[in-house]
Amino acid sequence: MKKITIIIPAYNEEEALPYLYKRLEDLMNNMKKYEFEILFVNDGSKDKTIQIIKQMREEDNRISYVDFSRNFGKEIAMIAGLDYAKGDCVIFMDADLQDPPELIPELVKYWEQGYDDVYARRKTRAGETFLKKFTSKMYYKVLQKLTRVPIQKDTGDFRLLDKRCVNALKKLRESQRCSKSMFSWIGYNKKEVLYDRDARIAGKTKWNYKKLMDLAIDGITSFTTSPLRISTYLSIPTFLALIIYFIYVIIKCITQNIAIQAFQAIILLVLFFSGIQIMLFGIIGEYLGRIFNETKNRPLYFVNEYNGVKETND
Repeated sequence: MKKITIIIPAYNEEEALPYLYKRLEDLMNNMKKYEFEILFVNDGSKDKTIQIIKQMREEDNRISYVDFSRNFGKEIAMIAGLDYAKGDCVIFMDADLQDPPELIPELVKYWEQGYDDVYARRKTRAGETFLKKFTSKMYYKVLQKLTRVPIQKDTGDFRLLDKRCVNALKKLRESQRCSKSMFSWIGYNKKEVLYDRDARIAGKTKWNYKKLMDLAIDGITSFTTSPLRISTYLSIPTFLALIIYFIYVIIKCITQNIAIQAFQAIILLVLFFSGIQIMLFGIIGEYLGRIFNETKNRPLYFVNEYNGVKETND
């Protein structure tokens, strides 16, 4: 009997967990051909999330959990889930039930047909603002333009990964992570499944625009060096504009005998080039910061407890 691990990162999800377990329980009872493991990764929750998970495990031995020593972030929680998963395949989904568990049989169907990465693409996104939908769409467009690896647009973390995809992702141990990009980078045989994303069943979203911006920057800078080439692309039109401007000044001086006030031109040029330099220094700084973090070679996370056993982190 094949085993399926459902990995669920959880941060302050005490309100959603009872609804989530009920729907997962119905799903598992209907899919009797498979053995299931529900693996919660408690990402330093400050509410009763871990207590509820422990209680559920006492009632259902299909539930496992990894309890972080503190909040490390969802991306780190996902790689921890891969490290501890025991299934022949894994399925990532959120605890807020925006990703419907009822889609899992379809994901499994395509996995059985030989696909390694069956990803769910959102047709609609209920409960999200126009601004969030628009910025998400623009982010995927920018990322697709900057990289040579195909990126699945309008696709989150809700997907099924075969064991060999899991083993490939476990080898990628960088601290600045963007799983959505990594799913594309490892390749393998992929299949798209369309679905309508629901609104949160309970609680509040943990993602604000600052966190989303940080995630977008991590996704671009951890996956491609294309932004470093912006200086080259900008230098050509910049110097062309500069040459044209000086030719214009010289012709105007000769033909109209009008003196150009030098300080105005100097101020404009200084501001123009200063703006470009500041932007380029910022891009270089992002990459230098990532080099700094990676060279420290720190562990990605520390575990407080795994299924009731205190971790020594030896």
